[in-house]
Amino acid sequence: MKAIQLTAPSLDAFRQTDLPAPKAARGEVLLRLRAASLNFVDVAIATGNFPGASFPMIPVADGAGEIAALGEGVDGWRVGERVVPHFMPNWLGGAITPHNVAATRGISLPGSLADYVAVPASSLVALPAHLDFVHGATLPIAATTAWNAVRSAQLRPGAVVLVLGTGGVSVFALQFAKAHGATVILASSSDEKLERARQLGADLLINYRATPAWDEEVLKLTGGRGADLVVETVGGATIARSLNAAAVGGTVFTVGFVTGTAASIDLLPIIVKALRIVGNNTGSVADLAEAARAIAAHRIVPVVDRVFDIEETAAAYTELAAGGRHFGKIAIVH
Repeated sequence: MKAIQLTAPSLDAFRQTDLPAPKAARGEVLLRLRAASLNFVDVAIATGNFPGASFPMIPVADGAGEIAALGEGVDGWRVGERVVPHFMPNWLGGAITPHNVAATRGISLPGSLADYVAVPASSLVALPAHLDFVHGATLPIAATTAWNAVRSAQLRPGAVVLVLGTGGVSVFALQFAKAHGATVILASSSDEKLERARQLGADLLINYRATPAWDEEVLKLTGGRGADLVVETVGGATIARSLNAAAVGGTVFTVGFVTGTAASIDLLPIIVKALRIVGNNTGSVADLAEAARAIAAHRIVPVVDRVFDIEETAAAYTELAAGGRHFGKIAIVH
């Protein structure tokens, strides 16, 4: 089979190669992969900023394809079905544990930049019927994370959600929050992206370059109330403002580290406002399945900014690593 290997932690270390196709063992299925999508974690791995990777490797955690063969003992699936494999196949459901996250596609297991991959049948989720493979490839990390964000705050109609930026998790969070009947405030440095967010349903928009004290603007826009949920996708540079922008009893769902992981924060807002600070490592197969059902029920279409051919893998990574240029997801097709 054809595959892309990452031979070292460098954006210049991708190579096309031919490898033996895997076979489905007992309890596994063989997938013919059709598309993949990039997340910041993929760039972190490719630049040596994420632990646990060994080289050479087949990169990219997220993908989608169709079942090519069934291993012994597999029930409930058939050849030809369109599916999405969860990138942490041991985490079927329930709370996170060290065992659940020990094996990860695109890090310690073969990822999505190959013609075929063998995965446990228990890690599969059916691709919503209205989506193609490119859209399906965006679901495992970004959609699952965003779904767990809105669920963590138990959103009800009329709740206020603050979304930072317009990357994959942020755009999914916007779409899911609107499906819950929430008012969404979205902050971006680009007026063009803010307009695209408005077209997706964002209610209130903040250009944080024009308004550096965007947390104070959130409080102003909400009459001093703040946001019931802040989807914190940026990291150390913004966490303090996110805490200030949160409502009393609100949730700050922190998932991003594009500006680094170190932060100095004032504990008083957390204590006085009784905030919930929720960390997240995506979610389980059950969470992905729930997100996919919500996407199917609300006919949500993932936003894909650019699609690269698999021979353009290095360019796709470079585009994501540049930061701030894309809106939604970046995908790679086979």
